[in-house]
Amino acid sequence: MAENQDGQEKSEEPTSKRLQDAKKKGQVARSRELNTMAITLIGGMALVGMSGHFGEGLSEIMSSNFSIPRADIYEPMAMLRRLLAAIKDALLMLVPFFVVVIAVAVLSAVSLGGIAFSGQAMAPKLSKLNPITGMKRVFSVKGLIELLKALGKFFLIGGATALTLWLTLEDYIRLSNMELGPAVSELASLIGWSFVLIATTLIVIAFIDIPFQLWNHKRELKMTKQEVREEMKDTEGRPEVKGRIRNLQREIAMRRMMEEVPKADVVVTNPTHYAVALRYDQFSMRAPKVVAKGKDLVAANIRNVASEHDVPLIESPMLARAIYFHTEIGEFIPAGLYLAVAKLLAYLFQLKVYQTEGGLKPHQPQDLQIPEELQVPESDT
Repeated sequence: MAENQDGQEKSEEPTSKRLQDAKKKGQVARSRELNTMAITLIGGMALVGMSGHFGEGLSEIMSSNFSIPRADIYEPMAMLRRLLAAIKDALLMLVPFFVVVIAVAVLSAVSLGGIAFSGQAMAPKLSKLNPITGMKRVFSVKGLIELLKALGKFFLIGGATALTLWLTLEDYIRLSNMELGPAVSELASLIGWSFVLIATTLIVIAFIDIPFQLWNHKRELKMTKQEVREEMKDTEGRPEVKGRIRNLQREIAMRRMMEEVPKADVVVTNPTHYAVALRYDQFSMRAPKVVAKGKDLVAANIRNVASEHDVPLIESPMLARAIYFHTEIGEFIPAGLYLAVAKLLAYLFQLKVYQTEGGLKPHQPQDLQIPEELQVPESDT
């Protein structure tokens, strides 16, 4: 089991943040064997597919340069110009092949660990010059795997190369009896198929190396329990900071709620333990809405603010508890409480008429019906 510098056991799987940080540093799973296999295999197949193109190109270059005009013999710079022209023609002929190989090299490199560009990965590290650290890398599980891969590649590629040469020896000998153009085309085809046959042996190495690289990358990023705890603290915040944030959020929510109390039409109380502020606009609301509610000290603050702004206070313990426990701030009251609240609002309207115009003083309704499913006994609060 891997351990960190403090000797703690790395038993925990890497978190998503750990994986993201590693990718930013350029630490991603890479398989050189996959890259080598893809370049060799696809490059060989491209060479086979372009053998006719290469044959024609080489034939033109050789035929044009093996016959030299008499005037060029006496001009010192003529041969240099012909050499440069031949090099230019050869490079242009090889451009499609180079494009294929470069594309395969890039795609195979990023297919396993994805695209990861990091300046930190390219920065020089003096720790790599430490011979002790270097010896540890050599005599490690990864070093042993690399040694076994090197031996495997040596025997597989060596055996495949010897077998390919033995099978195609007669074809190579037969080239000496062919015309130049067909011989060059056939040679390119033979070399290409030889590359393909040799590259197939690398598939075995790649299929062994890919799971190992994924496993080793994950193993190197494993974390100790302490590292996981520290990361969770850094990600989610320290407990004291989170507590302070929650307190600030509660204070802001409380301040906003208190700002809504003066806009309420009525505050229903318990009378001391609970207070619920309701607001109703018949033109824009389908039912009365709870704009503030609180218990004990908060309830006292709601009552004080309501008194300061002449918002009516009505004692109705059962109704106050029912609204408090079954409705959140900003929600409409339950349908089962429509009738009870409507009686309160009607009483308030009559009371306002009495205060402005006189007449018989209305009596506060005492028989407010609370559905059984919405009733909250005082003993439960």
